[in-house]
Amino acid sequence: MAAEPQPQQIDERKEEQELKYLEFVQFATLQALMRCAILYSYAKERAGPLKPGVNTVEDAVKTVVAPVYDRFHLVPGELLKYADRKVGELDRHVPSNVKKVSSQARSVVSEVRRDGVSTFAKTVYSKYEPTAEQCAVSAWRKLNQLPLFPQVANAVLPKAAYCTEKYNEVIVSSAEKGYRVSAYLPLVPTEKIAKVFSGN
Repeated sequence: MAAEPQPQQIDERKEEQELKYLEFVQFATLQALMRCAILYSYAKERAGPLKPGVNTVEDAVKTVVAPVYDRFHLVPGELLKYADRKVGELDRHVPSNVKKVSSQARSVVSEVRRDGVSTFAKTVYSKYEPTAEQCAVSAWRKLNQLPLFPQVANAVLPKAAYCTEKYNEVIVSSAEKGYRVSAYLPLVPTEKIAKVFSGN
């Protein structure tokens, strides 16, 4: 009677099967294949009078391709594992600052997968908003030192304020009407902008 594999051995085998560096390639490929399969089935359903011909061609292709697929279907996965191992070997030759950026990019991707794009965007916004405000104020001060810029700004700013006010009103009213797209469109923080730039 064969001994059952230990949980530790199972975990080690699982780790060997998982990709460390090129997991995104596998994920993107699976997503693309799923989208293509959906598109193909949609087109096949709507083939109309061509449907019998499509079925005949599909059966012929399956007959020819099936033996080749059965023999080589594991090759792309093995090639990806090989490339992943090679990337791991190259990892020791990469400078530490590049490794740091790479690990940050991986953590960003995993965070986006886990929490979603909107949560990630809110986190980035809250993290970098003060810096962006400081840069905007600094740029505004520099631009005000240019000749004629203050006069142009005084002519343009009232119209820009009016347009942003109307934009905010449209977003708020569409949200009240229940349009989903309004949830993805941000309001322009006119009061905050006025407060930041009024100090100048």
